[in-house]
Amino acid sequence: MQANVAIRVENLRLSYPGVEVLHGLSFTVHRGEVTGLIGPNGAGKSTTLRILTGMLEPSDGSVEVEGCVLPRQALELKQRIGYVPEAAELYETLSAQEFLELCGRLHEIEELALQARITSLLTGFDLEDERNQRLGTYSKGMRQKVLIAAALVHDPTLIVLDEPLTGLDANAAALVKGLFAALAASGKTVLYSSHVLDVVERVCARVLILDHGVIIADGAPEALIAGSHEQTLEDVFRDVTHAERIEPRIAAMLDGLKT
Repeated sequence: MQANVAIRVENLRLSYPGVEVLHGLSFTVHRGEVTGLIGPNGAGKSTTLRILTGMLEPSDGSVEVEGCVLPRQALELKQRIGYVPEAAELYETLSAQEFLELCGRLHEIEELALQARITSLLTGFDLEDERNQRLGTYSKGMRQKVLIAAALVHDPTLIVLDEPLTGLDANAAALVKGLFAALAASGKTVLYSSHVLDVVERVCARVLILDHGVIIADGAPEALIAGSHEQTLEDVFRDVTHAERIEPRIAAMLDGLKT
């Protein structure tokens, strides 16, 4: 794999009994970039991310991530990446401090370095005062901050994010978006999946649009917009995925409320 390529996928397929979910995906993701992966519900985004993080074995195709050939080197890969899933469970009886210590020790981080990283992350996420409170008492936004901190504590070279801004207020979301950009600028690779397309448009240097298990568009947001003569990435998305116009549906819903 080329030195500037963090992810290489060729002819990736995944099938369940009676249905093929991914239909021969091929793409690369370059180091030092924030790359967006977007698509309608059921397009195969989360499935693709689970394969790229070594959590799910493909039915066919070639997948190499951070120099690790999957699924054979899945365990080795997990030492190198950080992953924020769309829905994750935390050990609610642990505090944020204890949870991050657990994550760091699993990655065999030296103790003094681990404590310094935990303090830096919790302070940055404005959780210093709550670091010893049980996670079961945390709000959704606070829990999301802890999940992001856990994905970063071992200083991964690739960060994979599935709806990472869920539950965050505007200030926290701005912090996280700036953090992702800074990580990419430092040479890290960020793969970002979200339905919030205005955020994707602002933070991603490149966007892959997935629909029905096939990549249907690939390029910089501004290039996709210019090439389609649309105004926003959301407009491009609706165009290439052949989404029906929403105005008639809204009108019908409003009419229904009047009955």
